[in-house]
Amino acid sequence: MKKSLIAFGAALACMGAAQAQSNVQLSGLVDMYAGSMKTAGNERSSQVGSGGMTTSWWGMNGTEDLGNGLKVGFALGAFFRADTGTPGRFDGDTFFARDANVSLSGGFGSVKLGRSMAPNFLPTILFNPFGDSFTLSPLVLHANTPWPTFANDYRTTAADTGWSNQITYSTPDFGGLRANLHYQFGEQANANSKKNIAANLIYNNGPLALTAFIERAQVTNPTPAQMAFPKQNWMLGGSYDFSAVKLYATYGQSKLQDTNAYEGKTVSLGMDVPVTKAGTFKAAIAQTKAELAPGTSDAKRTTATLGYDHFLSKRTDVYSAVMYDKFTQNGSESGTSVAVGIRHRF
Repeated sequence: MKKSLIAFGAALACMGAAQAQSNVQLSGLVDMYAGSMKTAGNERSSQVGSGGMTTSWWGMNGTEDLGNGLKVGFALGAFFRADTGTPGRFDGDTFFARDANVSLSGGFGSVKLGRSMAPNFLPTILFNPFGDSFTLSPLVLHANTPWPTFANDYRTTAADTGWSNQITYSTPDFGGLRANLHYQFGEQANANSKKNIAANLIYNNGPLALTAFIERAQVTNPTPAQMAFPKQNWMLGGSYDFSAVKLYATYGQSKLQDTNAYEGKTVSLGMDVPVTKAGTFKAAIAQTKAELAPGTSDAKRTTATLGYDHFLSKRTDVYSAVMYDKFTQNGSESGTSVAVGIRHRF
């Protein structure tokens, strides 16, 4: 009996040691809002929607300590629409569109294989006061959604906020400076030379933060396919936290090598103003000017948002916002949206 207890105790100790070297976490976020929404060129819609400030998602991630400074990690993440319980950001979205990757990290930095963030994503969401909102952030809307009433899709970013079939190398932290190199294999029959390639830099040390990214894409996402025309895109951004107010600014350009010779130039400004210990006033504006081929009317889009975000706890906040969106090309289209919502992290 005593030997059995000793053996059982030794087994538990071994299990504890193994668990101490690895961990797996389940996490996610649910964001719901109600509002009256109208962007330029679209009809007004009263709705209960998902993802007012952040796209709702859930996922699993984990790490294992291999010793000698090496760690292996994995991440699986899926988006969903909480208003209907439907998986994905849109119909036909891949299931693990947020993350599906494995990585190895150490003193050299990290190497990640699989689907993960596109190079444009972090620089875009970290350098505007409305973060990763596809509903209310002017910069995110200009970068990632099709232009209203345009015959072609002239969003700024080249191919989604995540890239599939990707290798990403991230450098160690050099005094607040990190770089990421991205390469996406096309994996298309008879088009093996097609690929996405990019890099970004993010510097964050004290109140000052700076960023830059550049990318050239020939492959679409989330489901890889050869793009009709290559897209080139770059952006510079910065922010400074004065405590009483945090200011943001970005400038970027994009070129689509199509028959219209599209070139877009986007500038954005924003600010966060803490008004209580838990609440922040937010303001942002983005403007994109599209230059097209001779004989074709140029276009301009301007979007501005005012909002307030209040944290009820570390994991839960409520928010409200008013957004104005205007598009001009041979006449003007405009719309105003009003939304209130709640966001919970788990």
